Amino acid sequence: MMVMFVGADRSETSVNAAQVTFVSSVTDGTRIRFGEGRSVTVTEPIAEVTDRLNRALLPHE
Repeated sequence: MMVMFVGADRSETSVNAAQVTFVSSVTDGTRIRFGEGRSVTVTEPIAEVTDRLNRALLPHE
C-alpha cells in the first residue's frame, strides 16, 4: 500500500509501507529508511508517519 507524504523539499513523496525498515526523527522532520541504504526525509512528525504507515499495513475489508 502506498502512502503519500510531503518531502523535505516540499515535493509529494509516495512510500510503499511494506518496504519500510526503520523510521527516525531528524531535524527536518522524519526519515523513512528502506533496504539497501535508501531513505527519504518527510516533513510530517514521526507519530503521524508511523500511524499512517501502520494503517496502510492493516488488512482491508
